[in-house]
Amino acid sequence: MSNNTSETTRSICANCGKEGSEVTNTCNKCKSVNYCNATCKKKHRKKHKKACEIRVAALHDEQLFKQPPPKDDCPICFLRLPYNPSGSVYMACCGKTICSGCVHAFQSKITKEEHDVCPFCRTPPPYQGEDAKFVKRYEDRVEMNDAEAISIMGVNYALGQHGLPQNWAKALELWHRASELGNATSYYSIGTAYLRGDGVESDDKKATHYFELAAMGGNAKARHNLGAMEANLGNMNRALKHWMIGAKSGYSDSLKCIKQSYIDGHASKDIYAAALCSYQAYIDEIKSDQRDEAAAAREEGLATMNLL
Repeated sequence: MSNNTSETTRSICANCGKEGSEVTNTCNKCKSVNYCNATCKKKHRKKHKKACEIRVAALHDEQLFKQPPPKDDCPICFLRLPYNPSGSVYMACCGKTICSGCVHAFQSKITKEEHDVCPFCRTPPPYQGEDAKFVKRYEDRVEMNDAEAISIMGVNYALGQHGLPQNWAKALELWHRASELGNATSYYSIGTAYLRGDGVESDDKKATHYFELAAMGGNAKARHNLGAMEANLGNMNRALKHWMIGAKSGYSDSLKCIKQSYIDGHASKDIYAAALCSYQAYIDEIKSDQRDEAAAAREEGLATMNLL
């Protein structure tokens, strides 16, 4: 027996049984069987099809149900950024996403004349109504391939806001560009467009595809929606898998769905307990006094608006 640990592994052709290092024509889909050449691959296709489909589905689920990486940390307090969009603010001046706690703490110390300058780079924002300046600032970030800015500009075109015309084709173009740069929110936006038929023909299959890409990239709302879609199909095991990941990522609606599933007898007590622990761990990780103060100030502001 050879003692050379670097000796090349010998492959076997799944069609004719030929063995050797030259058997390297791998199945493009499942990557689990090899062939001598394209001819053997074609001859074996019918026999391999079912096993291939099962393997491809298993590989897909392996990726789909992985816990995605957590969101980045705030560049000021270095705590993990909250999932909730109201818990952070993107600054187009410097391209930083800053938690609401740091924004609130900074703004509470400055004068009104400073116009709520950016806590990170100290750049003042455009005045209210200065749409051209607002758009220019984002366009500058877009030119720098800033995925978050590209995604937000897609939203601006989709809604026709800040002086821009409503243009779904442009919005989708920007979202595709941002998603290629790793922006999971853009995948979610594309999925929503296909679900609703906004700018494209309604297509549930494509909507699910983009929701899955968004979920794998860490978008908890897309993850929650996938759980709801599986539950509607009666696939409660898959729905609970999605919601468990959503709860661990801090999406409260996913925790509520797990609770309801437990009440309805579709989830065990252990699953519900694990979801509660995961969600609480997320809350503990993102919690800070500054963020609590910002949330309280936001609630007070909303209450005041409702009284007007």
